[in-house]
Amino acid sequence: MFVRKTIVFTVILFLAYTAAAQDDDVFIETETPEPAAAAQLPRTFRDFSLGMNLEDLKAALKADPAFVFRGDRDVSFLPNSNQNLVDSAGSNFIKRAFFQIKDDSVFVMTFEMDTEKVDHYSVFTTFSNKYGGPLLLDPRQSEWEDGETRIYIERPLTVKYIDKGVFDSIVSESRLAESSTVLQKQEFLNDF
Repeated sequence: MFVRKTIVFTVILFLAYTAAAQDDDVFIETETPEPAAAAQLPRTFRDFSLGMNLEDLKAALKADPAFVFRGDRDVSFLPNSNQNLVDSAGSNFIKRAFFQIKDDSVFVMTFEMDTEKVDHYSVFTTFSNKYGGPLLLDPRQSEWEDGETRIYIERPLTVKYIDKGVFDSIVSESRLAESSTVLQKQEFLNDF
């Protein structure tokens, strides 16, 4: 008796579901909205921007209370004669900042945050809400990119702004020099 009632109930449920599925008014189709286009990535943070020259950078560091810039002793020359590195201690939310300069133009800005005052999740969420989801997301870093700019949020909490054009040209030059060195080495080894 119990088995018969279960079968009858299952058949009735199946028939009701089939009838409802044929009724167009029961199921409402919804379109999945297109994701909102991500805003263009910023090339500035506070008064600092990719592409600014060394003198403007030093003036901005001196004027900004979030940094403890001591002047030219925080500026060093990198092995490449046309590159400088500006290093400044921060205050409040920023522990330290680094600015890489090539041909008198900032092409990388790195801000190391004080994780006791600001957390990774807050910065990540702010970027995601403003500029859409990251292009790359892994446990070590998140990456946003557009035609001109690449931004990384690295753990524990460092934010990097990179001028893609300048950075890619440096990488390309480096690969060219490396391949030349490899070729010279091979020619030397062939002499044996």
